[in-house]
Amino acid sequence: MRNMIRWQPINRPANWNTGVDRLFNEFMGRSLRQMEEETAACAWTPAVNILEREEGIVISADLPGLKAEDVDVTVDNGVLTIKGERALEEVAEGETYHRVERTYGNFERSFSIPNSVDPKKIEARFVNGEMTFTLPKRDESKPRSVKVKVATA
Repeated sequence: MRNMIRWQPINRPANWNTGVDRLFNEFMGRSLRQMEEETAACAWTPAVNILEREEGIVISADLPGLKAEDVDVTVDNGVLTIKGERALEEVAEGETYHRVERTYGNFERSFSIPNSVDPKKIEARFVNGEMTFTLPKRDESKPRSVKVKVATA
């Protein structure tokens, strides 16, 4: 007995487009490898986590392959900006990349700092490719507990 494969017309055009795009790009003189290298060399955006705690805000940015001196950090008009560049490693003579999936090039991320944060007390730490910023809250914006006396009648 033969196995039957169900025809799914909705999935067909996506497959056709991929093949047509590849054929068109190769016809125009750009190989798939050149397109991958161009994509990898464009600007990239490091992933971040932003966590709010009672004492302040913590921003962690993934910057693999970089050192602290490769990253420029500024605070201006209530905006924290992280920028730098990750360069493609030099290839020695006789070596050839077969695939380049990592992204390289310039990056820049900016974050608005809330008024509750004291910009003069912002600290940054760089460990194992992760830059962590601590943005402490101003004393007047930290939550306080006040005991209220309740009168009984």
